[in-house]
Amino acid sequence: MTPHAEPDPQAGAAVKAADRAHVFHSWSAQGLIDPLAVAGAEGSYFWDYEGNRYLDFTSGLVYTNIGYQHPRVVEAIQEQAGRLTTFAPAFALDVRSEAARLIAERTPGDLDKIFFTNGGAEAVENAVRMARLHTGRAKVLSAYRSYHGATSTAINLTGDPRRWASDTASAGVVHFWAPFPYRSPFYSSTEAEECARALRHLEDTIAFEGPATVAAIVLETIPGTAGIMTPPPGYLAGVREICDRYGIVFVLDEVMAGFGRTGRWFAAEHHDVVPDLLTFAKGVNSGYVPLGGVAISAEIAATFDRRPYPGGLTYSGHPLACAAAVATIRVMEEEKVVEHAAHIGETVLGPGLRALAERHPSVGEVRGLGAFWALDLVRDRETREPLVPYNASGDAAVPMAAFGAACKKNGLWPFVNMNRTHAVPACNITEAEAKEGLAALDAALSVADEYTV
Repeated sequence: MTPHAEPDPQAGAAVKAADRAHVFHSWSAQGLIDPLAVAGAEGSYFWDYEGNRYLDFTSGLVYTNIGYQHPRVVEAIQEQAGRLTTFAPAFALDVRSEAARLIAERTPGDLDKIFFTNGGAEAVENAVRMARLHTGRAKVLSAYRSYHGATSTAINLTGDPRRWASDTASAGVVHFWAPFPYRSPFYSSTEAEECARALRHLEDTIAFEGPATVAAIVLETIPGTAGIMTPPPGYLAGVREICDRYGIVFVLDEVMAGFGRTGRWFAAEHHDVVPDLLTFAKGVNSGYVPLGGVAISAEIAATFDRRPYPGGLTYSGHPLACAAAVATIRVMEEEKVVEHAAHIGETVLGPGLRALAERHPSVGEVRGLGAFWALDLVRDRETREPLVPYNASGDAAVPMAAFGAACKKNGLWPFVNMNRTHAVPACNITEAEAKEGLAALDAALSVADEYTV
């Protein structure tokens, strides 16, 4: 790995010591983790105090869509801090209004009103509240194999094991199976069959729950952490039709898939579908200052024209976050980052990952588009047995741990979740950088191959 700055192990040790003494980390057994001390980051790379540089194939937590430290966004934050660092959300501010306008211009359909939050989980939380108040109903349906955040409602909507410890089965959430052709819960043999059976399953779930009790259906347009499963053609349009028929609010969660990640401003554009509410965060300002929000349809916004919306946040539409969003969107527009993500997916990442699958028996399936890809790793291609069991830990997770360690040894910081690795770099990653990442994955997959049958 190439040193980016003068190594300073002593400074790194001090950072780690302070971290160990005082920082309580998320999703972790505190005594079993050893966080890397990061000295800096720029573009698609970050580096530690030992002088090791890593190509970040996670883009933070899939949010640095324009890479680290883009000078125009840094400058915009600095300029806004010098002009007006913060102000309460009840006032009209130029930078807040401009951020809302730029976002609304890019959302599909009539999603023209923007409610700002501090992040994605709060966006989902408020979208559900809006849907319940708009419909007067309580139940919300969401999919297994999903992640919607860690606040009270959002974690109950989540369909992966991170929900289990906090799920009291009292939040009014009902889970259902969304389509996933590679590991079909419907025993389908084609995408069309999977789509039809998944829609029938959803409609049956609604029928047995009682259509008049269901406020909303919440779906990640393309599930992110759960596996980047692009829905088959017609599925989201089918969900839209079901929602219209029963008066159910359709909420699309674009916290991870939005703002260029899939080669479109929003992943819903790939399916020509307009939801009633759309949640966003992460890529809206490349994560430089926490920001999220809900884009609201005219019909739902009208519900609160004469009726107060009972929700808000102290830092809603924070000026520094909005300044970062304005600068990020303008950078993405002027530097054609969305178009670049589509191009790099079509010409480098997609073909490169599929070529790796041909060489490595541990790769069961390649899925994705734009700068949003997953490799489903398996012990046996014929049976599709995952490389590690569902929610594996300890010794059972060794194959994926070995794969991850091999990536890091080769200068690649991987996104690893259960039996998958995701290729989710910055949307403006260069062709040379993408090929560097593919070469590191190629070497690391040879380690994963050792655990196949």
